[in-house]
Amino acid sequence: MNSPKKPSTVDTIEAPLPGSASQIREAVSRIIDSLPSDEPQEAARSARRQLKKKETKRVVQSALERYFAGEELKPYQAELIKLQQHIEATGKKVIILFDGRDASGKGGTIRRVTRYMNEKRYRVVVLGKPTEEQKTELHMKRYIEHLPHAGEMVLFDRSWYNRAMVEPVMGFCTSKQYRDFMQRVSGYEERILADGKTHLVKLYFSVSKAEQNRRFERRRHDPLRQWKLSEVDLQAQELWDEFTQKKFRLLQKTHTETAPWYIIRSDNKYLARRETIKLILKLIPYRGRSRKLSFDLDPSVVIPGDEEVLLMKKQRRQHGHFLT
Repeated sequence: MNSPKKPSTVDTIEAPLPGSASQIREAVSRIIDSLPSDEPQEAARSARRQLKKKETKRVVQSALERYFAGEELKPYQAELIKLQQHIEATGKKVIILFDGRDASGKGGTIRRVTRYMNEKRYRVVVLGKPTEEQKTELHMKRYIEHLPHAGEMVLFDRSWYNRAMVEPVMGFCTSKQYRDFMQRVSGYEERILADGKTHLVKLYFSVSKAEQNRRFERRRHDPLRQWKLSEVDLQAQELWDEFTQKKFRLLQKTHTETAPWYIIRSDNKYLARRETIKLILKLIPYRGRSRKLSFDLDPSVVIPGDEEVLLMKKQRRQHGHFLT
């Protein structure tokens, strides 16, 4: 595939401000104690009466941004349904890997990709820690067991590339296990693709250190998100440089013509979700593709893996270390 093109003027819209919901919460925080807690509609009416004009404007702006962001995704989500129907009709298999740093937006993007699809024809695979028995087996075995059947799509929320990132940084595998994996993984992928019916899409979600920290802080203080904090999360910031080194090595060794990587810049969750869906639709041929939609990719959000390697090398030459 060629490098992503700049989006057309028809396709380009101003990205909504991140955290629209948090802007609304901030606007109503001054009056929250005075609102009825058992009747949402009455609470909304009461809030509207009490908010200042400037606060009301901010709430309306945030709500509109969120609404139109969701609306812009829907035509592409409809295309995903066409893609899914084509996969089923032709007996194709699709594997999509969602890898990257913690809190980089993988899970939220997966939810937008699958939101309207037929649940019988896709699976989201999120594997926990291997059992003691699994630790004695081939690393790829427990992932291979979840590969798609004909006519099915499987999305891995973290994949076999855990062995290339999290495991070596956190000491969950030996240096030999890491080296063996890096030498063999491209061969595994070539064999997976050898049937001519399987598509493999490898996505690496790249979040900045400051944005990752902001998301961790939100998880720390939000009771609905605290379950997301893991042992790895708690050390991710102080191990940032180690993870970056492993990212560079990952792209250097495992970005191939047969199974390339695509980097998704994900500080802006909305843009990351939109561009990921467009990328999937662009990479996998299917019948009935819309001629009205633009599938051009935003090159500031989607970067081919080999271009990211060149960018990281340039950063290291100029600054003495990686910046991404």
